Amino acid sequence: MENMQCQVLNMQRVQALEAWLKTTNTNLTQVNGQRKYGGPPEVWDGPPPGVRCEVFISKIPRDTYEDLLIPLFSSVGELWEFRLMMNFSGQNRGFAYAKYGTAAMASDAIRLLNGYMLEPGSHLSVRRSTEKKKLFIGDLPAVTKQEELLQVLRVLVEGVERVSLKAGVGIEGVSAIVAFSSHHAASMAKKVLLEEFKKKFSLNVSIKWHSVEKVNLEDPPCPQKAPSILLPSSLKPPSALPPHLAPSPSVPPGFCRAVGGPTAPKLPYPRHSSPSSSQGKMVLAGCPVLLLQKMCEANGFGQPGYEMFYSHAGSDGFLYFNYKLHIHGAPTTFEGLVMILPGPSASNMLKEAERAAAQQVLQRVCNNQLAA
Repeated sequence: MENMQCQVLNMQRVQALEAWLKTTNTNLTQVNGQRKYGGPPEVWDGPPPGVRCEVFISKIPRDTYEDLLIPLFSSVGELWEFRLMMNFSGQNRGFAYAKYGTAAMASDAIRLLNGYMLEPGSHLSVRRSTEKKKLFIGDLPAVTKQEELLQVLRVLVEGVERVSLKAGVGIEGVSAIVAFSSHHAASMAKKVLLEEFKKKFSLNVSIKWHSVEKVNLEDPPCPQKAPSILLPSSLKPPSALPPHLAPSPSVPPGFCRAVGGPTAPKLPYPRHSSPSSSQGKMVLAGCPVLLLQKMCEANGFGQPGYEMFYSHAGSDGFLYFNYKLHIHGAPTTFEGLVMILPGPSASNMLKEAERAAAQQVLQRVCNNQLAA
């Protein structure tokens, strides 16, 4: 093992690091695959850094350590924190983060040190860190409630600020976007939440960084690009649709109750059932687009035609679409606003928005029946 480590590490560089640490009395802390200085340092004069104060450093030679990097980045301004990503061999992973007291110092670091040559043929890349603070949690129970999930997360991890839920249109369960107070808090949560959900609630959730796909506002998704069949409409209230076409009702339990046992079963789409007002909220099973299509066919209406209009990107990470839904033979055009998670392509997002619109229309019809 010792011989293998000697083949991987440049021992001369390691010894230089150890000598520098001893001479300067600098403390480094090894935490979860990274070696950290400061956060804040032992002597710090000033408030904690705000936004845009961190830079991301890449293209670092694998045998370069803090004895070279910290003095270099400190030459621009006083460091609040420096984190070098490490692997098990003792080499660095080629990238690091440096956080300054002000955004102006971070800008100076980018201007002065991007392209800096550490050694012949090795030029650093320095740019603004994105400082991701949001996680995407998928495969949550279909009955998950926002406030209950927020309470659960605040018990499991630190730094949770808010939670946004997105019903899983066309997919199982519910998704959540969780905002944290800092990138560090989000990183720590990402490492432990999978195991915590599994251990405490027997849930296998998925967790990844949340990133918003930039939408070109000059060329938003428009109805011409969306597959649609636009047919004329007549007048007949949606409440006139027969009750036997309503999806099966169910009263969803709270999140904490649901995760303690099996989740609510997915019920088949009934052909002959009449929901009553005492049965509470409706749970739409299956694909909303297909359900709406079947409902129209059963009532002698034409196929639904969708017009989707991109509205805006919300601060919660969702994309918002206005819609108009035409059904030939139905009395009115359904209109509304839906939100979706960003997808891999414009066509994918339009399809997801159509599913959300179909589900909203179905829910309206069901609510009308319950109120009748």
